[in-house]
Amino acid sequence: MTLIKSISGIRGTIGGHTGDTLNPLDIVKFTTAYATFIGGKRIVVGRDGRISGPMVRDVVCGTLVGMGYEVIDIGLATTPTTELAVRWHQADGGIIITASHNPTQWNALKLLNREGEFLTAADGAEVLRIAEAEDFDYAPVERLGRVVADDTMNQRHVQSVLDLRLVDVEAIRQRRFCVCADTINSVGGIILPDLFRALGVDFEILNGTCNGQFAHNPEPLEKNLQGIMDKMRQGGFDLGIVVDPDVDRLAFICEDGRMFGEEYTLVSVADYVLSHDKGNTVSNLSSTRALRDVTEKHGGRYTAAAVGEVNVTTKMKEVGAVIGGEGNGGVIYPESHYGRDALVGIGLFLSSLAQKGLTASALRKTFPDYQIAKNRIDLTPETDVDAILVKVKEMFAGDPEAVVNDIDGVKIDFPAKWVHLRKSNTEPIIRVYSEAQTIDEADALGKRLMQVVYDMQ
Repeated sequence: MTLIKSISGIRGTIGGHTGDTLNPLDIVKFTTAYATFIGGKRIVVGRDGRISGPMVRDVVCGTLVGMGYEVIDIGLATTPTTELAVRWHQADGGIIITASHNPTQWNALKLLNREGEFLTAADGAEVLRIAEAEDFDYAPVERLGRVVADDTMNQRHVQSVLDLRLVDVEAIRQRRFCVCADTINSVGGIILPDLFRALGVDFEILNGTCNGQFAHNPEPLEKNLQGIMDKMRQGGFDLGIVVDPDVDRLAFICEDGRMFGEEYTLVSVADYVLSHDKGNTVSNLSSTRALRDVTEKHGGRYTAAAVGEVNVTTKMKEVGAVIGGEGNGGVIYPESHYGRDALVGIGLFLSSLAQKGLTASALRKTFPDYQIAKNRIDLTPETDVDAILVKVKEMFAGDPEAVVNDIDGVKIDFPAKWVHLRKSNTEPIIRVYSEAQTIDEADALGKRLMQVVYDMQ
């Protein structure tokens, strides 16, 4: 059983002992600390389709009422919908109840500021300090808050996508796309059909019942998506679309059943945006170099940020990026909002396909072709991550071709490849990502660092 407190929120498995998992007492403590930190009057709450969602929502909303807040409960909603709802309701903050790509037994509290963006590391640390102090003041009976339901946010989110300047609704409608979408039995099954109908796209939904019974591992990686890939191979669809349980990550499958490439979701959308609006881009250190190549092709400047959505958005604001995100299929388009949004990604990607008159597989061939290996190692109580990072840096200290970056774990850049080792913000694991011209070369480089971990565990 696990409880992880990081830049990605308060995340843990449901059940178990207090302080070790995400259970009702800990939910009350962290919700109270957040409400104390925010110090406002109104907070938006939305949740994905997880089995534990109703329980967590009830505890969160009850705690906020006890703190004197008006709670805008938008119900079953995507992460980006909740982020936008904070702005639309002019709220002081928001809590998203979702563990994103984690399996069924997990849930989390993702904490937003008044802009509908994730708390900074410093603000998150202050919430944790308040939580650990447990010096809380609740509202007297005459100042208790209330819960107000709002079921209009999904519709407004869809309309906001249609209203984006670079979402070419008419071109999409004229192309008459037919798509197959896997929504993993969560909130994507509620909102994506509305988006497709609004865009004039014919569709079939796989795993479309929002009951939290995830039909497969919810992380949108190729090894977890054989069902929709087989469906695409049968023909009849222009595109396969996959989202994670809270619909902030997005992966595409070509019309022939082959993966477009999770890393290339952002690359393709960025290429489309940059072809209309010149500017800079940002992704995290664990993302493909193809974004750098595409950005420079359009005359822009690429910058890498530490992993974590708030780190990416902070860097995007610093460099004035017109598009950014993460290689895990997260598209951040500032004209909409500073948050990963699969609906925005779908609208921009379909616009690109429609304007260029290409199939998904033909579009994929227009981008630089890198191969990325994504490996992971489970942490043990004895794992000394700091010592591992020191050892890795020592390994490459004398290599004249190696450029070491230690702003987030350790990333080693070579002229034609890279490898990145870091502790996950969302799971009790070490991630080792590596990229090269071939998958064998990328995997070999990654396994070289993985061996360091095994030797030191």
